[in-house]
Amino acid sequence: MDAVDRRIIDALRLDGRATYAELGRQVGLSASAVHERVGKLEAAGVIVGYHAVVDPEAVGLGVTALIGIHPTDTADDEEVAAALGRLGEVESCYAVAGDDAFVVKVRVATVDELERALGRLRRIDGVARTRTTVVLSTRFEGRPNISRE
Repeated sequence: MDAVDRRIIDALRLDGRATYAELGRQVGLSASAVHERVGKLEAAGVIVGYHAVVDPEAVGLGVTALIGIHPTDTADDEEVAAALGRLGEVESCYAVAGDDAFVVKVRVATVDELERALGRLRRIDGVARTRTTVVLSTRFEGRPNISRE
């Protein structure tokens, strides 16, 4: 991966719907050359997908919480993570250092739904306890993290 590939990635992170011609103008290559490079980045597993960014409140998910999960002494982290992945309200799951083994981001419609989601989390085999932080507002998230070369 070279500097041009990084610029293509940066451009796609800002606009995943950009055409190859638009990308080519941004990085100084032909559309076919960009197409070839993007294909190689996808095949190499550098670009792993494309998705729509949706406003959670617009789809009825106005409550966000970050939940630390402390495992039992006998918990299998892979099994706990798999169980967390089966919960539809869990948007992200991070294995972390510290007292908690995982921190998950949960999005639900109401505080009542958050309470029910916490009940489901706590019933997962291997979860000893949880610690919940309710998000009051989001200043930013999902930033494209553009390279700074």
